[in-house]
Amino acid sequence: MKHFKKGITEKDTIVRCGADRFLPFATVFGIYIILFGTVSPGGGFQGGVIVASAAILLYLGYGYSITRRVISSETLRVGEAVGASLYVFLGLAGLVAGANFCRNIFFNDGQVGDLISAGTITFMGYAVGFKVLTGIGFLLLLILGLLAPEGKEEDEKEAAK
Repeated sequence: MKHFKKGITEKDTIVRCGADRFLPFATVFGIYIILFGTVSPGGGFQGGVIVASAAILLYLGYGYSITRRVISSETLRVGEAVGASLYVFLGLAGLVAGANFCRNIFFNDGQVGDLISAGTITFMGYAVGFKVLTGIGFLLLLILGLLAPEGKEEDEKEAAK
């Protein structure tokens, strides 16, 4: 294995370049799946997991310390609560309208091209996508923190300062 400056090996460079290439693709593709999940196969859950996989790509390319600096676990934790609350509020909109919980009340009689032609389902899919994105992202950060030996050493160094 060929060594470069500052202890970076050729394999590290290849993995980092691969992560740099696929990170934007995974993020954009996951957001696309979330946004168009009501009109195509897939939806909020699948898109949220795809976007959350960006944390794995970031970890593989740059390590745990960079991943933890870029992705805030506190923001993910709060975002998960916001996504769950948004889903519940959209579900309660059906009760407020005098129908069932999670009733599709914003349905626009199938007008093609209209943003809310799928009704409440569209917004509930967005809420699920956001909740899954933040929830799985948070779990991945926890798992990576347990698996990364370098993360423990850096935490001890930061605590000593």
